Amino acid sequence: MPDLALHSSSASSAQRRSLRLLSYNIQAGVITTRYHHYLTRSWKHILPDARRHQTLTSIAQVISDFDIVGLQEADSGSLRTGFVNQAKLLAELCDFPYFHQQATRRFANIAQQSNALLSRIQPSYLRTYRLPGLVPGRGAILAHFGNPKNPLIVLLIHLALGRRSRTQQLDFISSLVHNHPYVVVMGDLNCQLHSPELRALLRKTGLKAPVTKIATYPSWRPKRHIDHILVSPSLEVIQVGALAHAVSDHLPLATEILVPAEIGLWDNKTSGLPAKSIPKSEQKVAWM
Repeated sequence: MPDLALHSSSASSAQRRSLRLLSYNIQAGVITTRYHHYLTRSWKHILPDARRHQTLTSIAQVISDFDIVGLQEADSGSLRTGFVNQAKLLAELCDFPYFHQQATRRFANIAQQSNALLSRIQPSYLRTYRLPGLVPGRGAILAHFGNPKNPLIVLLIHLALGRRSRTQQLDFISSLVHNHPYVVVMGDLNCQLHSPELRALLRKTGLKAPVTKIATYPSWRPKRHIDHILVSPSLEVIQVGALAHAVSDHLPLATEILVPAEIGLWDNKTSGLPAKSIPKSEQKVAWM
């Protein structure tokens, strides 16, 4: 984690504890470190690659130090990965007790793209959403942690490439979180902070970006800030930064926040358990 302290805190450790979060578009474990790799390695998005497990092991080393990890473009088990569920494998490699996956795009048995949430803390509530847009295939995972009456809400999203669709999607996301005091929205938003649609979200929800520019794309020469971890003003940010791990075409984005004790986030903390997907019976939701 980069040492990029943004704030100092006078609160005691008994009142608040830190939580480390990471958002990472892993591009199905395809190594992309130059523009020409989009062409020369395009076959890896369709066919198996013997090096993909090695790539996932490298990704595991990066994400293992975090409490909650949001993955985008993780394959849920298809031909191109040798039918390996990448989120489940990463959860097992890193000893995450809980993971949840949302399939967003299926191309028969050739490729199955998904969002995934990996956590060391058991969620009290989970729900997935299909996001609106001109082209289907974008989604969100909403998770509550801690006190059900006053939870920390984490929303993992992967937005569309087109501005019109992103505007619809961010309007929908705003309706989900705007009345809650403790919110984290993270993921590949495919737009920068100055974009009208993202400014509208910040205005409607009160969410903030800890710093104005952290370039994450392309990973080998970052120029664009399109991966984001947005937080409520009530959540103090200790540090934030992009990690130097140029495997995917995106760099992972990390942040550490202070969480008020009243959320009860650590009451249900679990460690050392085998990774497991959370059954629908435990999610207390109507699935969409």
